[in-house]
Amino acid sequence: AGSMTVKNEDPNAPRSLPAGTEFVSPTGAKFRSDFPVTIPPAKKTLTNDRRGATVASSEQTVFVEAEVQGPAGIIADPNKYQITGITPADSKNLYGLGRKFDLSKQDYQGTNKAYTFDPVSETWSPVPDMNASRWYPTLLPLADGTVLTLSGLDNVGQITNRAEVFDPKTQTWADRKDLTRLFSTYPAVFQTAVPNRLVFSGANAGYGPADQGRTPGFWDISNNVFTPIPGLRDQDMIQTGGTAFIGPVQDQRLAVVGGGAIGESPRSTGRIDFLDLNSPSPAFRPGPMMPEGVRYPNLVNLPDDSTLISNGSWDYRGKGASNNHLAEFLRPDGTLTPAADPAVGRDYHSEGLLLPDGRVLTAGSDPLFDDPKNTVSGTFEQRIEIYSPPYMYQGNRPTVTDAPSTMTMGSTAHIATPDASRIRTARLIKASTATHVTTVDMRSVALDVRPSPGGVDVTVPPQPEIVTPGPYMLFLVDDRGVPSEAKMVTVPTKPAPSTTRSARASSR
Repeated sequence: AGSMTVKNEDPNAPRSLPAGTEFVSPTGAKFRSDFPVTIPPAKKTLTNDRRGATVASSEQTVFVEAEVQGPAGIIADPNKYQITGITPADSKNLYGLGRKFDLSKQDYQGTNKAYTFDPVSETWSPVPDMNASRWYPTLLPLADGTVLTLSGLDNVGQITNRAEVFDPKTQTWADRKDLTRLFSTYPAVFQTAVPNRLVFSGANAGYGPADQGRTPGFWDISNNVFTPIPGLRDQDMIQTGGTAFIGPVQDQRLAVVGGGAIGESPRSTGRIDFLDLNSPSPAFRPGPMMPEGVRYPNLVNLPDDSTLISNGSWDYRGKGASNNHLAEFLRPDGTLTPAADPAVGRDYHSEGLLLPDGRVLTAGSDPLFDDPKNTVSGTFEQRIEIYSPPYMYQGNRPTVTDAPSTMTMGSTAHIATPDASRIRTARLIKASTATHVTTVDMRSVALDVRPSPGGVDVTVPPQPEIVTPGPYMLFLVDDRGVPSEAKMVTVPTKPAPSTTRSARASSR
């Protein structure tokens, strides 16, 4: 299997080939495509000489697989391939150029399909296809309500540096050809409080070149300038590490937890380093160490401002029965305190999510092997575990009897509660997504709180870089650090400033 370049020398029309199209080499070797592909018309340029015009062929790549298994399908040298089923006239202009096809391991191929999920009806709906095919991309919600899509392996298994943006209002994709930064798959990229400035912690899921796309830094998406951030310990062991804001997002402090060496390495680290994004000279600073080296840790922001770190393994995908079975609280002051140990070990393909009642759900895990000697193939973990933090057992919890379903940036809302006298803080915690130790949309937003008849009034920060649009869980927290159950709240996209001049000004 491998990459087939399909060439079109006809300047008059594009050509579309369905998935399953057969390509035949001069020696009769046959390959079939895994995906449909459309090749644009060739580019015709008029000239002032006797030729009158020149034609430059267009091309697209598609992943193909040999029709026969094993050594019989090996092609050692590049070849020109005929396409089965097209007319003789078309075959003069449309053909394949195949590279070497052998038995070496192939990376995964991306698809350009995209969907939205409705959490009320629990249904997926297709939206227009992405402009690029991707496998293991990061989808980052931006301050303007759009979603920046980065990295991934393309339709022939090669890392891509194409960036594009999805607009949920218009249901359209737009290429950001000005953004060309290369990242390894599932890069841990976050929206900072500074407009147009993102931060990359260095953490990733692993696929991509070893010497590119792994350096932490600030990325200005207004001009594509990337500024490295120094100081991260064990930077060669950041693959499969976890990253999260700690405490309220207004504090602009990131924690990087654990990780391992590139590829199927047994090397891992228990390093926790902190990054103050507001520092005049941002650099990672050493924090505490986890009890063991840990890949794939799940990080979950809690309404009492602590972050739960749980699960993971000290070897690649749980090899050698290396699941950690540990959990720790990372406090806002940077200290670690033990939490109850998970009963179920979890490594690759696991996730942790905050529930509206304040508990934490952990699920998944996909070990390579199920035994210490690595002789029994792994089984995907289907058990779900629920963790109840200590604040669940500290007496009566405050209650929210009424709250608006929508809260706009910069607005003040009344939250009805019989416990107003003991409410000290309020938090909006993003209803986040988690996969492959990557949770780039998770954030806890501190709200200003003041007493009000029948409850409290809370004020949402006005900055969309702080309160990225979307669904949140609203928690009220009392003087013991005990949170209420959450009410679901939507923060809509902040309207763009109007550029329309007044009628009087326009008439001048």
